[in-house]
Amino acid sequence: MTSQTTVDKADRVPGPDPVPAPAKGLRGHPWLTLFSVAIGVMMVALDGTIVAIANPAIQKDLGASFADVQWITNGYFLALAVTLITAGKLGDRFGHRQTFLIGVVGFAAASGAIGLSDSIAFVVTFRVFQGLFGALLMPAALGLLRATFPAEKLNMAIGIWGMVIGASTAGGPILGGVLVEHVSWQSVFFINVPVGVLALILGLVILLDHRAENAPRSFDIPGIVLLSGAMFCLVWALIKAPEWGWGDGLTWTFLAAAVLCFAVFAFWETRVAEPLIPLGLFRSMPLSAGVVLMVLMAIAFMGGLFFVTFYLQNVHGMSPIDSGLHLLPLTGMMIVASPLAGAMITKVGPRIPLAGGMACTAIAMYGMSTLEAGTGSGIMSVWFGLLGLGLAPVMVGATEVIVGNAPMELSGVAGGLQQAAMQIGGSLGTAVLGAVMASKVDNDLAGNWTDAKLPPLTPTQLDQASEAVQVGAAPVPPGTPAAIAEKITGVAHDTFISGMSLACLVASGVAVVAILVATLTKRGDNADAAAGAAHI
Repeated sequence: MTSQTTVDKADRVPGPDPVPAPAKGLRGHPWLTLFSVAIGVMMVALDGTIVAIANPAIQKDLGASFADVQWITNGYFLALAVTLITAGKLGDRFGHRQTFLIGVVGFAAASGAIGLSDSIAFVVTFRVFQGLFGALLMPAALGLLRATFPAEKLNMAIGIWGMVIGASTAGGPILGGVLVEHVSWQSVFFINVPVGVLALILGLVILLDHRAENAPRSFDIPGIVLLSGAMFCLVWALIKAPEWGWGDGLTWTFLAAAVLCFAVFAFWETRVAEPLIPLGLFRSMPLSAGVVLMVLMAIAFMGGLFFVTFYLQNVHGMSPIDSGLHLLPLTGMMIVASPLAGAMITKVGPRIPLAGGMACTAIAMYGMSTLEAGTGSGIMSVWFGLLGLGLAPVMVGATEVIVGNAPMELSGVAGGLQQAAMQIGGSLGTAVLGAVMASKVDNDLAGNWTDAKLPPLTPTQLDQASEAVQVGAAPVPPGTPAAIAEKITGVAHDTFISGMSLACLVASGVAVVAILVATLTKRGDNADAAAGAAHI
């Protein structure tokens, strides 16, 4: 077969694959498959946030620098973001069951290795391995759901899948706080070992592999290298921009390199026999809109939520456990609303629920921009709950739109696209909204300091104070009289809140744009291709 013929075949939208025979017993049962993959997905989602609570204890125990501790998180997300789409392709090529199980075993083993590490270098190294194996696991989970559930039940399954991710992400700080406070920082990682063993046993017994008739038979090695390089340069620039500065030459060098790699990658994909990502996928407006929507949602959600933890802990003085408990309205609403959103999307299609969800997100982020130092828990709970209500249909609907509008043989790549869009959006949100916050604090702090008639600061002291205020901390020198310390704290908190308010307003604006993008979505044309391996 010629190269051009193969490209045309990859780009076209195939008809429904033959429906597999109904599964008998445990293996291949749709709801048991969902339970099995949810256990593995829970580990990856939980580790995205649970480690943040353990970082101070790790820093103290291993004598790490602040930059070292940052890499505990950055190394994980960088590895995850760079390899997600390639990992999805591996699942399409070798089977999602095998890829999922390898991801589970590798993730659990890397977690155990971190718990046994006695240096920060080993912790960061094994966090990178966690990200790599997590990238294998996440798209494979979506591929298994797509292949196992009939079309009329797929949205409900993705709703529960999204609920697990949302609950695990938001519940990470609570569980992490309990483990670090009452056991040790190592227990945050050791807990993944028994969970991984359970996921492996369930996977071996329950999961049934499905191979699409047109599954890829070869690898696009140059495409993998180009896409991985592009993703690395983009995410690296976003991670380092707060340190280097957005106007720095290094930041723009990496961003330019990312653009160049993406351009060369796109050109190459039109020439290779079996491309990593057939560009014909993006001829589907709903699929493209779903990817953009996932990026915008992650910018608004992850970027905005980044400041909320500092607001709760440093402005309100809450412990990590208490701050996690105050986010329960967000978690709880996602748990309740995700399956309901799946049912609603099945009934009326994704367009209205997605637009409505982003409208709720926009209102919630606007409400969070009105929070003050003295805002009570009741008002906070309203906005956090509304945010959870808005995110649920978007997590479910955008996932269904992306995966459902892709051919069955590319379900792993589509799952990788969905996860990569979320990771890039989260990195963008943290970087861009962080820059908004830093700029606002830098502009306001000196004037607020002077207006409070506090002792003048040198330029170096002002820079140091600004860095502290950007995370809600009050730069009170040791031995400062109580009256002066109270004034400094008031100025720091007021300045921080002004920066957080502006960042939340920007996030609200991003959510408004996402409402318009949501109107371009529709139910997946290829959702029926899976047609379920079992009767439900």
